[in-house]
Amino acid sequence: MEWSLTPDEWTAVRLSLRVAVWATLLSLPLGIAVAWVLARCDFWGKSLLNGVVHLPLILPPVVTGFMLLVLFGRNGPVGGFLEDTFGIVLAFRWTGAVLAAAIMGFPLMVRAIRLSIEAVDPKLEDAARTLGAAPLAVFFRVTLPMALPGIIAGAILAFAKAMGEFGATITFVSNIPGETRTIAAAIYSLTQVPGGDAGAFRLTIVAVIVAMAALLASEYFARRAQKRVSGR
Repeated sequence: MEWSLTPDEWTAVRLSLRVAVWATLLSLPLGIAVAWVLARCDFWGKSLLNGVVHLPLILPPVVTGFMLLVLFGRNGPVGGFLEDTFGIVLAFRWTGAVLAAAIMGFPLMVRAIRLSIEAVDPKLEDAARTLGAAPLAVFFRVTLPMALPGIIAGAILAFAKAMGEFGATITFVSNIPGETRTIAAAIYSLTQVPGGDAGAFRLTIVAVIVAMAALLASEYFARRAQKRVSGR
């Protein structure tokens, strides 16, 4: 069996990396903000917000993809507005794959960051405020640095999830070669054609390596966060 990837397989790998990187970078600021709200604020509807954030983990991915198609498709309320106003089309484009991957990885990101923020001693934040630091200064100079390993771990988990996303992506943006065919979609396509098992196996190895590396990196940064909080 040939072990080197074909040009089409390399295209799927590059597209998956592109989608995963953009999905992670674009969702990270919102993920940090939501995680901080869930970790530090008490308000009516907090449980509802937490449920909405984790909904993509519970729903079948195809349902999430269909909801994205209804909302962000060219005939959807949001998708139609984006196309008419800014000329942005998400459905059946790689940018739509970024949106689907970001939504599917968002719960993992928020959970990891929330746990990291909750591990930061609130007394340190109180001390900074007592010394006259503004709320934003407290966040950027105290909370964020101490929670940084957890933030990195959450970003890595979201990246890994985005790399392997299939159900929501294929429902929202289909399986278009060179445009939306990621590693997962390429593996599915190869298993449907005679003689495609070798290519599917090669891409599976790539997916396993990336996922394992992401999990090991996430575990490493989680341990660093625990050591930093415990002072060891």
